[in-house]
Amino acid sequence: SDLQKQEERGELLQPLIFVLLVLCSVLLYFKVSLMDPGFVKPEEEEGEEKGQGVVIPQIPGDIKLRRCGYCLVKQPMRAKHCQLCQHCVRRYDHHCPWLENCVGERNHPLFIVYLSVQLVVLLWGGHVAWSGLYFEQSREWLQHNIFLLISFLLIFIFTIVVLLLLVSHLYLISCNTTTWEFMSHHRISYLRHSELENPFDQGIILNLWRFFC
Repeated sequence: SDLQKQEERGELLQPLIFVLLVLCSVLLYFKVSLMDPGFVKPEEEEGEEKGQGVVIPQIPGDIKLRRCGYCLVKQPMRAKHCQLCQHCVRRYDHHCPWLENCVGERNHPLFIVYLSVQLVVLLWGGHVAWSGLYFEQSREWLQHNIFLLISFLLIFIFTIVVLLLLVSHLYLISCNTTTWEFMSHHRISYLRHSELENPFDQGIILNLWRFFC
């Protein structure tokens, strides 16, 4: 049959890989959006008090951990309360409206993987949509290709958004800082009173290694 001939020629391999990438992207979306991003639990306070002082030696010793005014837990270093999730989140980066979840210590690496897979899917889909377009200056051509043209424009816009998100997050990760720390540096006590501009930065290679591994 035609299907068997296409399989023998390897013509079904690329569509199969594309479908698997889309499926992987969907699974990653649900995984990142449904998992615990690193919520601070009240029973963890005692352990935080013992281990917090030796983590970052550049942080001035007179900066004490403060108790959250919303959920009343003692916030670890780099944690922030999210009013949408109603929890304090460890190594808080931002609250993602697309995921309806915070991006924090536990799901941030998977969030980067999700963006990477999503970018590959969009680039591949954009290539397929572009290859199906042949331009003619006629009303009949526009009527037959309007949906393909709209699809390509939407894919192009989403690709730019995802690419900018991925590049900005990789830059912040390479500096060992978060979106919240980058945007609110002047309002965060442990950064405002630190002798270093970024006391968490340990070099690009070590920053990336510690984040992903």
